[in-house]
Amino acid sequence: MAFISCNFRSKALGMNTQINVIIPEKLRDVKRDDGFPVLYLLHGLSDDNSAWCRNTSIERYAEDKGLVVVMPWGGKSFYTDMKFGEKVFTYITEELTKFCEQMFPISGRREDRFLAGLSMGGYGAFKLALSKPDSYAATASLSGALDIARIMNRENENMWNDIPNSIYGENESILPENDDLFKLIDNLVKNKVTLPKMYMICGTEDFLYKDNLRFAKHLEKLSVKAKIRWEPGIHEWKFWDKYIKEVLEWLPIKK
Repeated sequence: MAFISCNFRSKALGMNTQINVIIPEKLRDVKRDDGFPVLYLLHGLSDDNSAWCRNTSIERYAEDKGLVVVMPWGGKSFYTDMKFGEKVFTYITEELTKFCEQMFPISGRREDRFLAGLSMGGYGAFKLALSKPDSYAATASLSGALDIARIMNRENENMWNDIPNSIYGENESILPENDDLFKLIDNLVKNKVTLPKMYMICGTEDFLYKDNLRFAKHLEKLSVKAKIRWEPGIHEWKFWDKYIKEVLEWLPIKK
């Protein structure tokens, strides 16, 4: 297993940033001229690009699947181009993928590119994949903060109270459609766009369970097929370590 911590300057962010990359040992003996499948794995609000490796067995799971995993830094951006902060959405969708495909033995094809994340990163994984459906074959949310409108309305947990101001501006009261997962999926279905495969799971005791339930019902209303799981659990790493393994098993990885 190769674990690479890579620092570089991002033009989109206007600053130096870091990614962690997992490259399975077994890929050294495999010849594939078009590159290996890759999962871009997003962290939550209170974490950084090191969180998945420090709190789960993602390295071992990735080795078993022969999957390259890229873990970028996303700050507290909700993977959005912030009004008072960094342009994280542009960074990941336009700069990071190109950089990684130049630096590492990964594929640039849609069928080999996946997104997943937890909490804020679960929202980010769905947002990025639904905003760029021609770029990602599958996306997964674990305990995702999927109802961003509720968060923006400041009717939420204290840890998130200051987030909407930095992202959208202090006086902003209308959530941009491009940041609302409900409206994003509405527009894609209306225009008959081919959607990435979707997986979502949330603990039934999680404080974001109701948000996930609302989004699941919205998908059902639109007749959008998705793998949806409700399991006993709260907002914690024990839950995410268990189910990120299931996410990797679910990904449509081509041999």
